[in-house]
Amino acid sequence: MAERTLYFLFLVCSLISLLHGTYSNSDLEALMAFKASSDVSNNLSDWNSTSIDPCSFSGVSCINHRVSRLVLENLDLRNSFESLTALTQLRVMSLKRNRLSGPIPDLSNFTALKLLFLSHNDFSGHFPASATSLARLYRLDLSHNNLSGEIPTTINRLTHLLTLRLEENRFSGSISSLVLPNLQDLNITGNSFAGEIPKSFSTFPKSAFTQNPNLCGSPMENCKKALTNPTKPGSTGATASSVIPSGNQTVVSSSPSSLPIINSNPNNSANTHPNKTAKITPLALIAIILGDILVLIVISLFLYCYFWRNYSAKMRQGTTTKGSNQKLIDSEKIVYSSSPYPAQPGFERGQMVFFEGVKRFELEDLLRASAEMLGKGGFGTAYKAVLDDGNVVAVKRLKDAQIGGKREFEQHMEVLGRLRHSNVVCLRAYYFASEEKLLVYDYMPNGSLFWLLHGNRGPGRTPLDWTTRLKIAAGAARGLAFIHSSCKSLRLIHGNIKSTNILIDKSGNAQVSDFGLSLFGAPQPSKSNGYRAPESNDGRKLTQKSDVFSFGVLLLELLTGKCPSAVDGGGPGCGYGGVVDLPRWVQSVVREEWTAEVFDLELMRYKDIEEEMVGLLQVAMTCTTSNPDQRPRMSQVVKMIDEIRGAEVSPSHDVVDSVSESPSVSEGTCGASQ
Repeated sequence: MAERTLYFLFLVCSLISLLHGTYSNSDLEALMAFKASSDVSNNLSDWNSTSIDPCSFSGVSCINHRVSRLVLENLDLRNSFESLTALTQLRVMSLKRNRLSGPIPDLSNFTALKLLFLSHNDFSGHFPASATSLARLYRLDLSHNNLSGEIPTTINRLTHLLTLRLEENRFSGSISSLVLPNLQDLNITGNSFAGEIPKSFSTFPKSAFTQNPNLCGSPMENCKKALTNPTKPGSTGATASSVIPSGNQTVVSSSPSSLPIINSNPNNSANTHPNKTAKITPLALIAIILGDILVLIVISLFLYCYFWRNYSAKMRQGTTTKGSNQKLIDSEKIVYSSSPYPAQPGFERGQMVFFEGVKRFELEDLLRASAEMLGKGGFGTAYKAVLDDGNVVAVKRLKDAQIGGKREFEQHMEVLGRLRHSNVVCLRAYYFASEEKLLVYDYMPNGSLFWLLHGNRGPGRTPLDWTTRLKIAAGAARGLAFIHSSCKSLRLIHGNIKSTNILIDKSGNAQVSDFGLSLFGAPQPSKSNGYRAPESNDGRKLTQKSDVFSFGVLLLELLTGKCPSAVDGGGPGCGYGGVVDLPRWVQSVVREEWTAEVFDLELMRYKDIEEEMVGLLQVAMTCTTSNPDQRPRMSQVVKMIDEIRGAEVSPSHDVVDSVSESPSVSEGTCGASQ
């Protein structure tokens, strides 16, 4: 029995090996056939038919012994790439900036294809109808070719499509029926498209549609302007002089029912001049005018009664539901509190406390301000407030925080309010009352890292490029390192590092927000446990090393484009893979030596960044080790990221290791002035 089992396992292993060999051989044959027909300059010199492993070829990457990625750009490749359609496991193919020609081959075999770049070639013929069957396709770039004809409506099947680049071709026809709900990057300039731009495309800039002279609709010229042309046959402007006979005449143009009055001899009559228009007497003219006026009066009275009845009904309904409607208005405009300073006797009204160098305003100014909710976090809700004088601030309402007495609150705010750093959001003021606690910060106009990575997946979104991601990572690391080093006696921690708390200023720099609030209790676990260190789940006190773990998860989020589990706002918008336990998932993928599968698909377009991505991945995995003692300090993380960026750190740099060793703050106040 044991011998039969061993024999069976041997057969299975042999079969698997045979299948792998067959797949690899089929991919090898396809690649060598393409080289033979297209590589006239022998730029693919390392592609050798004697090789048994095509995955070692330049420009070729594999998964499970199958070619999954083919990037052959600017290699003077010619003719057709039809032989490559045998690579049925291909996920990424980029053949741009070559001299490939002829019609685009049948693409229906590429059932796993996600990214297809064929721009800057000499392809001719029509839009490849087979491309509309690629259900997993995210990006399609056919720009700068000689393609012509109409775009088939079957392209609407590509519901995952993020990029559609068709510029500088000879396409024509209408695009009004195209509906691509997730499209973020569109360019159809330099073609011959005609008709109305679909509403789903109206959010893209005008530059995406130029050089299509017959295209109209938002954001181009309004289509209605083209409907009226005074030179067309039948226009009154063109034919009036030929219709109205010459002679003494008066035209009454104010009434549509009036007719031209011809001043002729009163002795003439209709009997003697049967071809002339009958004369209208002054009495008849007055009757016509009075009739018109009477009709207008009746219509006006009818409309007045109709609208007044509806208005009265709404007023009566508003009276009966005044309480609920008023709550709705309050929630839209006065978002902080319905009674922050009630008029009951003996109530001690709070006051706004400002830090040095800040323009003062009163609580009433905040309550009058136009307000917009920015997000709800573990410690409360944040709002954007536009004051009467035009200034914009961000207000944090500490609704869910566990705040002790007034003295304790004021002392802690005094520490946080003196922290000044180019990568830390400035706390400008606070308000304390028994019923209301508010924190006032600088407003960051470019939102949070979370929304840059995962939000606005619809039309017009620009994916976050690698350089920007690395810049944000470095800035956030410097800000967090400064918080850790700013007050040695208190050993401040952030306590809630996550992508929604990394804001972006108008210059694109990362700003750490919501710092120091962990003193008021841990944020709700369900809101942020995707970032929380393992020791926090055991009830242990949060430390600076806990922040390091959370920051490591943040780096993984930047690299993968995926949301940590249970993140604020997590769900369908969280990248291609949804919400996952990032540290555990990354460790499992790296353990299987599939490191390339970790990185965000949106980073596939950039060249020569693999080394930097792997370097940042190593930093992230070091930060997310389960043992807190094995995690680096944030000052060390800053150094590692700067080394990846190739940045030279001067002695006066904002955050270096010296910051954590010798903070430039007074231990008496634990403020800072960097």
